[in-house]
Amino acid sequence: MNAGLEGSAASPGSELAAARPPLRFVSAASLFDGHDAAINMIRRLLQARGAEVVHLGHNRSVADIVRAAIDEDADAIAVSSYQGGHNEYFAYMVDMLRERGCGHIRVVVGGGGTIAPSEIEALERHGIEKIYTPEDGHRLGLAGMIEDVLQRIAAVRRPAYELRPLNARDHAFIARTISVLEGAPGAEAQAEVVRRTLARSRHRSPVIGITGTGGAGKSSLTDELLARLVRQFPQAQIAVAAMDPTRRRSGGALLGDRIRINSLASENVFMRSLATRRAHLATAAVLKDVIALYQAAGFDLVLVETAGIGQSDTEIVDLVDLSLYVMTSEYGAASQLEKIDMLDFADFIVLNKAEKRGAEDSLRDVRKQWRRNHAGRAQLTDAELPVFPTIASRFNDPGVNRLFAAICAALEARQTGGGSWKVADPGPTELASGAPLIPGSRTRYLAEIAEGGRAERARVEARAESARRAFGLYESLKALRDSALPGALEPFAPGALTEASLDATRRELRAAYNRALDEIGEEGLAELRAWPSRVRAATDATYSYRVRDRMVTGENYTESLSRLAIRKLAVPTLRDWGEVLRFILSENLPGAFPYTGGVYPYRREEEDPTRMFAGEGGPERTNRRFHYLAHGHGPRLSTAFDSTTLYGEDPDTRPDIYGRTGNSGVSIATLDDMKKLYSGFDLCSPSTSVSMTINGPAPMILAMFMNTAIDQQVERYLRAEGRWAGAERRIAALHAEAAARGVAPPVYKGALPRGHDGSGLALLGVTGDELIPREVYERIRAEALEAVRGTVQADILKEDQAQNTCIFSTEFALRMMGDVQQYFVERRVRNFYSVSISGYHIAEAGANPISQLAFTLANGFTIVEYYLARGMKIDDFAPNLSFFFSNGMDPEYAVIGRVARRIWARAMRERYRAGARSQMLKYHVQTSGRSLHAREISFNDIRTTLQALYALFDNCNSLHTNAYDEALTTPTEESVRRAVAIQLIINRELGLNKIQNPWQGSFAIEHLTDLVEEAVYKEFEELSQRGGVLGAMESMYQRGKIQEESLYYETRKHDGSLPIIGVNTFLSGADALDEHKGAQLIRSSEEEKQAQVAAVRAFQARNAPRAPAALEALQRLAARGGNVFAELMESVKVSSLGQISHALYQVGGQYRRNM
Repeated sequence: MNAGLEGSAASPGSELAAARPPLRFVSAASLFDGHDAAINMIRRLLQARGAEVVHLGHNRSVADIVRAAIDEDADAIAVSSYQGGHNEYFAYMVDMLRERGCGHIRVVVGGGGTIAPSEIEALERHGIEKIYTPEDGHRLGLAGMIEDVLQRIAAVRRPAYELRPLNARDHAFIARTISVLEGAPGAEAQAEVVRRTLARSRHRSPVIGITGTGGAGKSSLTDELLARLVRQFPQAQIAVAAMDPTRRRSGGALLGDRIRINSLASENVFMRSLATRRAHLATAAVLKDVIALYQAAGFDLVLVETAGIGQSDTEIVDLVDLSLYVMTSEYGAASQLEKIDMLDFADFIVLNKAEKRGAEDSLRDVRKQWRRNHAGRAQLTDAELPVFPTIASRFNDPGVNRLFAAICAALEARQTGGGSWKVADPGPTELASGAPLIPGSRTRYLAEIAEGGRAERARVEARAESARRAFGLYESLKALRDSALPGALEPFAPGALTEASLDATRRELRAAYNRALDEIGEEGLAELRAWPSRVRAATDATYSYRVRDRMVTGENYTESLSRLAIRKLAVPTLRDWGEVLRFILSENLPGAFPYTGGVYPYRREEEDPTRMFAGEGGPERTNRRFHYLAHGHGPRLSTAFDSTTLYGEDPDTRPDIYGRTGNSGVSIATLDDMKKLYSGFDLCSPSTSVSMTINGPAPMILAMFMNTAIDQQVERYLRAEGRWAGAERRIAALHAEAAARGVAPPVYKGALPRGHDGSGLALLGVTGDELIPREVYERIRAEALEAVRGTVQADILKEDQAQNTCIFSTEFALRMMGDVQQYFVERRVRNFYSVSISGYHIAEAGANPISQLAFTLANGFTIVEYYLARGMKIDDFAPNLSFFFSNGMDPEYAVIGRVARRIWARAMRERYRAGARSQMLKYHVQTSGRSLHAREISFNDIRTTLQALYALFDNCNSLHTNAYDEALTTPTEESVRRAVAIQLIINRELGLNKIQNPWQGSFAIEHLTDLVEEAVYKEFEELSQRGGVLGAMESMYQRGKIQEESLYYETRKHDGSLPIIGVNTFLSGADALDEHKGAQLIRSSEEEKQAQVAAVRAFQARNAPRAPAALEALQRLAARGGNVFAELMESVKVSSLGQISHALYQVGGQYRRNM
């Protein structure tokens, strides 16, 4: 029987806001939204002003946030939303709070310029407390906005606390009661009544305490234990109390444990975050009362996680029945273990992060210390000791399984009433060492690349100096009319150095000349000897060179309107061999190592680098936009997906999902959607290239794309071979089978656009392998995979560091990246990039250009090391790697491509012994989204033009120019046309761009190049000191640095020290809101959303007989370590994106957010 709270009635009136303890906020970024830089900044500022902030991180559903706000008894919710769907999302949030009796919890919102004035007005009328706009930021500044938030929330009058019976399922009342026990003003009398009631309760559920040093992984371990408890004991009611320290100076607190807990989706788990509200202690004074409250409410199990503790802290032991001490191998010398009191008192000792170097030695030392501390049980074997090596970050870790089984056994031994804690199957418990992603012997790879780059720079200078000396000596000997003078760059014959008739000076000049040539080295001499022919090739009337199996030819000159013949390549007019050699070894002409000036000798004049970027509504609308953009051009299609797709989910009528469908990108959930999206384009044509901006679910989307390309070729084969009539009959029969179950065949909705020939739609609802013999299908598939051109982003490292569209555990996501590349190697997929290693999103999250470049290259080298560790050969996979950078206004952006190409080429050749094709770093540029401002949006095109100029002068391989109105909405046809025109004007009209290497030879550019290269090497060393990219990610080094740089930018923008025209200087008298009111907002229509929901449901119904077996086969293969992508090529034929994501979560684990 649960305890009842009885006693005096509530005090008249409401509690006074002015007398409150710290205000409590729940902060988060909205569902399917990874933009967390702004909300992180806001929650830090709130903490600094004394608030307690429960931070949930990115990608949070309305249900997640509302539940957290109720469980945490929050005063307010602070949410950022940049991905569209805000109308449905925030209205749904307010409605849900009211439905659950918590309408007093206020909601404050930030959304940049993405929420229109009319939408702000409607949402605030609906019940949102305040939506902050860029205009508010300009008017109030960051500090002013925070002050406004605090004043608004402090003024809210809460309902009076009313006593009622306790119940483990009444989360709102339990949460409010905890606040009363913590000292809510105006409820002191009720608090005493509650304590007396708790003292009378006889319900004593077991309490487990989890304590340990800060950063040991307590929250991850808590989540892993909770997940197993929920799975094994689905009826059990579990309560969690998690402590975090209060900041002494401000009184605020970051309550950061909830962000790590994925298991809170279960309605049977209640969690409350508590600030210690006292110094130097790891628990709150109220903890004893909270535990008693949980027990009295009828929870079956209580978990308590303390804040990080010191060596002598044992306070948790007196409050719990079983205690876990969580530590890592980073405790110093073995003698330090003697000082850790919890090794004496803990029932379970957990050595977490057991994959780290030195963990085996630490495990041995901890076991020794435990035996010393427990002399009476020293004879126990290692397996019997309560010391558990774990890797809590690894999905289904055997060490955690073993710990869980031991905890449940201890609970069972203590069980006195009904119920049982017996575990039928804890999962695998055999400890597996598990090879690290990057072998320990190679973890210094970044430092070694930096050392190699600097050493190469020194070698270049030394050779250039030798060449300069050789040139001077040669010219001196020529002036002396030396009779034995050899040809330029050729040494004197040995006999010429010993001629008896020679005077000593001339003999020494000849010898010095030969020594200088020897110091240049054979490679340098070969380059110098070949230089005149290279110059001729660039200055003759025409050029020709070979690319794979074809010759490329063209004109070397273009004629201006003044009828001047202008060379396409500006060739240095240097005579000094030293200067020539320095240019060759550090710059070279485009197309030659180290590729500083470009990876190809000449630009592809038949194909502009323009990417045709689109993504809105359903697949039909985006297909029409693609045909509009590609009309009259070779299709280079770049696809933006909506946030529902980016996070691997299916369209749904649930409001927070529904509002996102088709907004800020195209909605793609099934193979049929993909076929509609690219219909009318021959995906296997050499002139077609497709780029897909997708990361978390990239393997599934890529499998859909590849199947689309294959089925297009099957359709072409059937028509070309005269077999279409038979195929049509087979398709009709398959549709009839589905129709018998009430499922209509899929169709392309609406009229076909101009330029669409109807191809690619005939196989909707079926797949090619259902129509032709297996051996024919295999042949067509192999040919299609070898022919298809494009890029998939699929960069999980930068997602974890910046963009946040991670959905799977990082280890599993990286494994799938490797599976894709392995499949590409085995299937000879040579024209498609398996990953676009992306700095763009790092820059968008706030990084400066140095950090963007350094982190991106470091991620690239990490992928190289991982693929090598998997046994792939460098020249088999390196050509499938591409890069993606942002171009902003900073000076460093002028040379970002030059530096990247040089660092990559040198490392590939010298460290990895890779061939020429692998040395060529190819990259895409997108102009900065961060520099698109919501004030004076017409000025954005000016910034974009300058950024595009940087990129094109630096010989990027492809370019996307943002539309000026993207600060407010998905771009319109008019704004997209202007964005494309920026590139066309530079490419077709700007005279200097007719010279294809305009940066080369500039002192300023060369100086910047050297500065940026050295800065990148320094950052490589910083990362290396933290264990490389993966080690730095664990300590969130990259994320922390990005946020610091973001805050620096935002602060300077707001205080005006960084001038931004039309934003903080050169201001117009017009109201920014009036400007926004005239902007055309692009939103997916109600019809499109409904169509996508209906389409995915129809796809699932059509394939219901086959999908379960396909998903089970995928899970089995993933569990045994097979190539997941190879199986996905089959899974996507019958399963939707969301179905596959959820199936893989069960075998690969879900992403766990970080603070």
